Amino acid sequence: MSGALLPAGEGGGRALTFVIAVLCFLACLAALAGIAANRAVSDWGSQVKAAATVQVRPRPGETPDEAAARGAEALAGVKGVREARALDRAAAEHLLEPWLGKGDLPDDLPLPRLVTVDLDPNAPPPPGALAAVLKASAVDAVVDDHSRWLADIEAAGRAARIAAGLIFLLLAGAAGAAVAFATRVGLAARRDVVEVLHLTGAEDSYVAGLFQRRFGFLAARAGAIGALAAAGIGAMLCASGGADGFSPLLPLTWGDLLAAVPCPLLAGAVGALAARLT
Repeated sequence: MSGALLPAGEGGGRALTFVIAVLCFLACLAALAGIAANRAVSDWGSQVKAAATVQVRPRPGETPDEAAARGAEALAGVKGVREARALDRAAAEHLLEPWLGKGDLPDDLPLPRLVTVDLDPNAPPPPGALAAVLKASAVDAVVDDHSRWLADIEAAGRAARIAAGLIFLLLAGAAGAAVAFATRVGLAARRDVVEVLHLTGAEDSYVAGLFQRRFGFLAARAGAIGALAAAGIGAMLCASGGADGFSPLLPLTWGDLLAAVPCPLLAGAVGALAARLT
């Protein structure tokens, strides 16, 4: 009966299919981008948590390299520290090159010495432990545990997840609005048929069910088309990026393509619900 009420070639079915397919394509791309961004943020956060930097100042009568070596030796025995390395003057000059240029520093310019500390990400030292050990060893130093950078990374991750969620909701709303408009058009075009159905005893729920099935299947089919297109784009990115993903900024992997699998079901549910409510 739904075929007689809403013929497949009428009611803008092809146009609606195209619109929903495009919306589902964009929604899947947003989901893949959100997954990749969340993984990138997680990886960056793990790297930041697994490292600390210590700036060491020498005592009177002590060279900067000797102070850095004492600091590295003191930190190497802390529980949760995998390795502590003292950087020499050449490393300090290399770090300053972006701001001061290469080879422009006088030899007598006092440069801070740094100690890079690799931490156990699963069991890092408690806050303040590194500073306490340095103070007990009479090392004048400032510890940077990168907590400020970690807070920025976590904020970026939350923003990426919120943005992906908002994009999904906007696209789902647009698909629902398109189905609602098509439902109204189809209902107006077949008003005489609907009236005959009512005269024969059909209730509103029966007529609504016909529209619900028609547009639910149409949206599911369009969702499958959009999901396949998005998965194809994702597959090309994965193939060009190798085992580590497309790029460090967008670490998309083959397993992430499974995020497009629920798209036809979600699109069909949105289409059926929008048609039913309309």
